[in-house]
Amino acid sequence: MGKRSIKGHEYSDSDLVKRCAGGDIRSQELLYRRYFSFAMSVCIRYAREESEAMEIVNDSYMKVLDRLSDYDHSRPFKSWYGKILVNTAIDNYRKNLRDSENISLDSITDTRAGDPDIETDLSVDDILKLYRYLPANYRITFNLFEVEGYSHEEIGQMMGITASTSRANLARAKKMLRELYNRHIIQVKKGHEEL
Repeated sequence: MGKRSIKGHEYSDSDLVKRCAGGDIRSQELLYRRYFSFAMSVCIRYAREESEAMEIVNDSYMKVLDRLSDYDHSRPFKSWYGKILVNTAIDNYRKNLRDSENISLDSITDTRAGDPDIETDLSVDDILKLYRYLPANYRITFNLFEVEGYSHEEIGQMMGITASTSRANLARAKKMLRELYNRHIIQVKKGHEEL
């Protein structure tokens, strides 16, 4: 993000961060607003629902404000903030670990032979709905590996699991997503036939 105007003045991210570190409440609000969409787009992938994602965004931003002295102004703020968002999402997962559900692989049918043609238009909301059916450990592993680009060894350290467990979680997440996608396509096709 480039610059944003405050009462006729333009400030870069670095300038805003400096003003935030100095306690300027208006700058803190502007920085939050500047990166709100980015933060929600990250957190919604780790959360079960929008309210949980919002909680992670707010917790992350409080951490940003507490750690502004650690920010290296020679690096993009967005990257630094992104790491805080991901780490806060993982902290949230650990906090809620006892509530996480475990799904047996037996309940997921293998669909590789009959994958549908991808001709149905899925909206972002449709994809997120399917994605939210994943158990938290699968969803987080999928995000960290496929979206964020972490290795299985790094994921293992972050989540307190082995690298082989991370690999298994990713394989199971992909299998579940394939099954959920197939079910969605079948429902969409049935809906069109009934119309």
